[in-house]
Amino acid sequence: MDDVEKAILISFDESGAIDSELKLQAVNFCQKIKETPSICSLCIEKLCFCKLVQVQFWCLQALQEVIRVKYGSMSLEEKNFIRKSIFSMACLEGINDKMCVVLDSPAFIKNKLSQVLVTLIYFEYPLIWSSVFVDFLPHLSKGAVVIDMFSRLLNALDDELVSMDYPRTAEEVAVAGRVKDAMRNQCVPQIVRAWYDIVSMYRNTDPETCVTVLDCMRRYVSWIDIGLIVNDAFIPLLFELILVDGLSEQLRAAAAGCVLAVVSKRMDAHSKLSLLKSLQISRVFGLVSDDNDSDLVSAIAALITGYAVEVLECSKRVNTEDAKVISMELLDEVLPTVFYVMQNCEMDAAFSIVQFLSGYVATMKTHSSLQENQMLHISQILEVIRTQIRYDPMYRNNLDMVDMIGVEEESRMLEFRKDLFVLLRNVGRVAPEVTRIFIRNSLASAISSSSDKNAEEVEAALSLLYALGETMSDEAMRGGNGLLSELVTNLLSTRFPCHSNRLVALVYLETIARYMKFIQENVQYIPLVLAAFLDERGIHHPNIYVSRRASYLFMRIVKLLKSKLVPFIETILQSLQDVVARFTSMNLASREPAGSEDGAYVFEAIGLLIGMEDVSLEKQSDYLSSLLTPLCQQVEVTLMNAKALNPDESSLQIANIQQIIVAINALSKGFSERLVTSSRPAIGHMFKQTLDVLLQILVVFPKVEPLRTKVLSFIHRMVDTLGASVFPYLPKALEQLLAESEPKEMVGFLLLLNQLICKFSTLVRDILEEVFPTIAGRVFSAIQRVVDSSVTETNTEEIRELQELQKTLYTFLHVIATHDLSSVFLSPRSRDYLTSIMQLLLHTSCHHKDIVTRKACVQIFIKLIKDWCAKSSGEEKVPGFKSFIIETFATNCCLYSVLDKSFEFGDANTLVLFGEIVLAQKVMYEKFGDDFLVHFVSKGFPSPQNLAEQYCQKLKGNDIKALRSYYQSLIEHLRVQQNGSLVFR
Repeated sequence: MDDVEKAILISFDESGAIDSELKLQAVNFCQKIKETPSICSLCIEKLCFCKLVQVQFWCLQALQEVIRVKYGSMSLEEKNFIRKSIFSMACLEGINDKMCVVLDSPAFIKNKLSQVLVTLIYFEYPLIWSSVFVDFLPHLSKGAVVIDMFSRLLNALDDELVSMDYPRTAEEVAVAGRVKDAMRNQCVPQIVRAWYDIVSMYRNTDPETCVTVLDCMRRYVSWIDIGLIVNDAFIPLLFELILVDGLSEQLRAAAAGCVLAVVSKRMDAHSKLSLLKSLQISRVFGLVSDDNDSDLVSAIAALITGYAVEVLECSKRVNTEDAKVISMELLDEVLPTVFYVMQNCEMDAAFSIVQFLSGYVATMKTHSSLQENQMLHISQILEVIRTQIRYDPMYRNNLDMVDMIGVEEESRMLEFRKDLFVLLRNVGRVAPEVTRIFIRNSLASAISSSSDKNAEEVEAALSLLYALGETMSDEAMRGGNGLLSELVTNLLSTRFPCHSNRLVALVYLETIARYMKFIQENVQYIPLVLAAFLDERGIHHPNIYVSRRASYLFMRIVKLLKSKLVPFIETILQSLQDVVARFTSMNLASREPAGSEDGAYVFEAIGLLIGMEDVSLEKQSDYLSSLLTPLCQQVEVTLMNAKALNPDESSLQIANIQQIIVAINALSKGFSERLVTSSRPAIGHMFKQTLDVLLQILVVFPKVEPLRTKVLSFIHRMVDTLGASVFPYLPKALEQLLAESEPKEMVGFLLLLNQLICKFSTLVRDILEEVFPTIAGRVFSAIQRVVDSSVTETNTEEIRELQELQKTLYTFLHVIATHDLSSVFLSPRSRDYLTSIMQLLLHTSCHHKDIVTRKACVQIFIKLIKDWCAKSSGEEKVPGFKSFIIETFATNCCLYSVLDKSFEFGDANTLVLFGEIVLAQKVMYEKFGDDFLVHFVSKGFPSPQNLAEQYCQKLKGNDIKALRSYYQSLIEHLRVQQNGSLVFR
């Protein structure tokens, strides 16, 4: 073993036993050898004598690289030497009287040799080396080794150059065209003849070689003359190979692959139809009913489905009546087997069941009425859909436990089913009655044969029923015919043995919810609906995922049926007693740990039920008291004992209080403001007492953020429920909430104030004047960190929260200004922040990256100008504000920011902002007259003078659209004039 061979072995070593430094030296040594002039002769010598596969591979790789990179600079002698040597290796010929050992090597070495040959063909065929394929053919008589090498060469040619399944450069596409044209003219007929002779000769003695040849031939059918294959010799041979029982499965499957390639070849629709008819494909139908897992069955299945796709495509493209009839006859012939294949065989990845069936269903839309065989096909399509949407029983436990495998399978099926349900809708449009009857029968079959073992069949039948409901309009569902009534009755009255299965239970409940519009009109079904949701099929289901979903769906059903449920309130509350008791029970330690939102939907449903005016005041008070009193008592007890709790007990109690607040919050959603403040103030009093209790939480647990968030949410709810009667509780609540000033909490606080302002407008002036200075101080201090963060960004989450706070602040200021509360900014304690507010609004209106935020700031300025500036030239309400607006805001925001190229008139939001900027100018002129106009024109308008005159004329007019249009054209003119720079500032 010489140094070269040693270096190659070391460079290929993956055992980890070789020192990394030594390996690097070996790699560098090998690289230097590649750059020597004698590299080609060295590689060919090694290939002749060395049996080490690492050396063989390295030499072939090096030859390929050298040919690719240096072919143009090689001498003719060197090219001839490489060509002759490589060809001799491939054909099992000696080189300098020495037999080369490459063809005795593993498959990957022979594949690499074929790639080197293809690289030569790329540069030399047909202009320099025109006889490469013709010269190879006589050597095929040497037997299987050379036949195998020739097939590898053709496969590599397809992979590396000809096939369009891979991305190609324009040069590669041109070379591929040149190679194919030359092969068609020169050698394709001889190659096809060789394929035929080899398969005929070796079919019984060496089926493996025949498989290799047929797999190679399959690749070439798409671009060679189809007449070379479709003739009285080759097609009968292929079908004979497919149909003869004694041959190997791989050989029969390879022959089927070749026929599929013939079937799939692109050609004129009428010619294709004649070809498809001549194949008599029905000969192979019987083969798919054998072992469904075999290679042969998979290949036959792919052939049949591929054939069906081509027939369907022909039926769309042919334009004569006779051809259409033939195509439909062929389709009718093949479809039953296609349906069988879809349901029983492993499908080829290239075949889309949904795409094919959707295409076939689309052909039926043109028919005014369906024929008997088409109706049969529709039933079979529906059967395929049912089979395809069915879960695999092997995943049953995973799906029930919702482990990682179950989650992945459920997500996969959810995505996979989407197209199948679209197909179901299309079938339903073409044959609505057939579809409904099929779904009815599927449900009936699932009911009659239901057991724990067929959960997947039940789930599929219910999913079909759900999908049918999705296709029906509200009107059709309300009208509901006899069949729909039968379906709903069967659905509601059935208790499936497999109801403990999570997926079955979920789709069962979802399906009932889907048909609620029908039940709304047919109230006799309400008891059955309630039973389904309130017993172990729904809210009391042992699976937590089912019971949670049932709670949510039940709340939606209550919302929909509302007053129709009044007669059932007692029954419902009785059924939910244990759920409610989990919250109202004083035995907190025995509670199972659960998410803080658990039970919220149940309490919301109860609130919706007992909050109706149809319920008498006496009963309403009793119901509400029985819920609120124990919940509030628990909170009070916890608050009294808070100091005595150890950390573990404290965290448990905090979690319990959170759940209680969520429950009360949800419960209150059912009570309208009118009911609790006007018609039944006693109910309102109960909620006020509850609010009083919950506000104590902020005092006892001032720094527990989850609790503060939940209490804040409840205050939001009480603002909507209690209306103005909430006012006495606000000072205390706001004081406690302001005690903490973290950005995240401040955002929540500002949102509460926004709600109060939007609901009560000027009624909250006193409250706002009280809290605004504190808010302004904290917020301006906090958002200064956003500015500082541009220099050193230490905590991205903190910066994100501060940016959210800044965004909420703009909304808050906008809400104040637009609800006639701008006087708040001028109160004695708030005036200290006026300059900061004005500078922030000015900077934002000119430079903020969010156009909508900029627009809001401009709107604030417009409102402040209207509020604070009188038309007369009397004493200023806000000293200095007028000059600030004229000299700073008008020039910077209304002119310079608009002149900047980043202000894009092509953007819809920017145009809206521009409209506000123009309106601001109009308002400034109305308030300040020539004081504004003279300053604005002198600062912003260069010569000629007529530009300023036209602007003044438009501004003084009453047509705001004309002013906006003119000002836009003026800005565009100024941009061109100044070439984008603001020289005139």
